[in-house]
Amino acid sequence: MAKYSYKKRKNKKLFAKFFSLTLLVMGGVIFLYTFFPLLSWQVYFAPAFAASSIDSPIPAHISINSGNLTSLFGSAAESINTDYTNAYNWYPGYDANSRKEVEYTLSIPAIGIKDAKVSNKDTDLTTHLVQYNADTYPPNQGNTIIFGHSTLPQLYDPNDYKTILAKAYKLKVGDELITKMDSQTHIYKIENISVVEADDTSVLAQNFSDSFITVITCTPPGTLWKRLIIKGRIQSI
Repeated sequence: MAKYSYKKRKNKKLFAKFFSLTLLVMGGVIFLYTFFPLLSWQVYFAPAFAASSIDSPIPAHISINSGNLTSLFGSAAESINTDYTNAYNWYPGYDANSRKEVEYTLSIPAIGIKDAKVSNKDTDLTTHLVQYNADTYPPNQGNTIIFGHSTLPQLYDPNDYKTILAKAYKLKVGDELITKMDSQTHIYKIENISVVEADDTSVLAQNFSDSFITVITCTPPGTLWKRLIIKGRIQSI
């Protein structure tokens, strides 16, 4: 009987150790999964991207004030209760009724995006990429600014607009951005990639010297910490 009790206590201790180890491993996995964006930023992204100024400060003719732009790109007061799949919450002052409605597609072959819809008809980032500005669009001269959602790279799906730019950090200078409007296809080559602070509005500057596309999303993927800026120039008209 004593021997049986000893074995029973021993089995309980082994089970307790195994259970504790399992919880520890699960906790470690959850921690790594949750903090992967910040860890990967320190190990991979930060050395790869040096924040740099792309354009001159935002011109006065863009009808949105600096206070709104600070809210647009996020500030220290960002709330987890805010719905950032609604572009209105990124762009306070966004007025879809005051701009010419445009719609076209954007393909980014390097990360598997094919014919993603781009529109300014509404502010729903879950149904399409949102064009920010109203003063130009491909292939016209000017800087076409496109905002897209990102999340953890593990959840990446090029057909889901909530995760569509989760792997944008893998893009390189020379990769293609391909637009299609009214059966006309135009190829843009990425010539500048940078990471900037969330309140850096210089990347919204207009430039009519050529036809440009600037794609903006959050980085590290899955956070609102900084902004990944991908700028391309047209190669053919």
